[in-house]
Amino acid sequence: MTATSTGIIASFHLIRYPGLDAMRHMAFDRPVLCGTGGLRFWRLLGTGRGRSTGLGADLRRWALFAVWDGEPALERFLAGSPIAARWREEAEESWHVRLAPLASHGGWGGADPLAGAAAPPPPRGPVAVLTRASIRPGRLVAFYRSVPDVDRLLRRQDGCLDAVGIGEWPLARQATFSLWEDEASVRRYAYQGGAHRAVIERVRREGWYSEELFARFVPFGSQGAWDGRDPLRPVGRDEAAHGTAPGAR
Repeated sequence: MTATSTGIIASFHLIRYPGLDAMRHMAFDRPVLCGTGGLRFWRLLGTGRGRSTGLGADLRRWALFAVWDGEPALERFLAGSPIAARWREEAEESWHVRLAPLASHGGWGGADPLAGAAAPPPPRGPVAVLTRASIRPGRLVAFYRSVPDVDRLLRRQDGCLDAVGIGEWPLARQATFSLWEDEASVRRYAYQGGAHRAVIERVRREGWYSEELFARFVPFGSQGAWDGRDPLRPVGRDEAAHGTAPGAR
């Protein structure tokens, strides 16, 4: 599957640095990203340890979620940005994927960054899911008490290829990026997993979030390694389906 060269696409980049200088890079990357042509929306994100969405951070691993005017804008960034150059030259490990938006609802910073994206045909293969929320201060304790049960469900969930907890701010602005074999796997987790369903019911009933976004994508053009492997490779797609992201290692 490939996206057209025009129209909105997104990308997700997971970078592991050899030391703790990653936090310094995050500060210096912000003005560079602000001046990047064709970049409609972006967030630099810390990550949790492993698949966990709970307390605790992996200070060597950071992520970028970005929305682009089209693939040419992303390709220019990967080929010419000093940020992408550092990923190639300094990162201990990096994984990159292009994302064709399927559907989204909610907001991030007051608006849906994927509004206006033309959805591709429904996928018959892997699906990527991004969920994020701004947690109300009075609901932080309830949220983090719910995390262990949801984490255990996610770790053993059939059809989940990989997942990572990500966040803008410690504690209060949290997100998850996950990869699934297909849409049926997403639905099983969302609606049949008891722990996850119970948390969603409490979120709605008790108003945990001041803002939230849920988005689904068709992942394509993945390249590099996430914890030593590309989690999309086991699905059985051929090398051409993955492609090589220009400028990415």
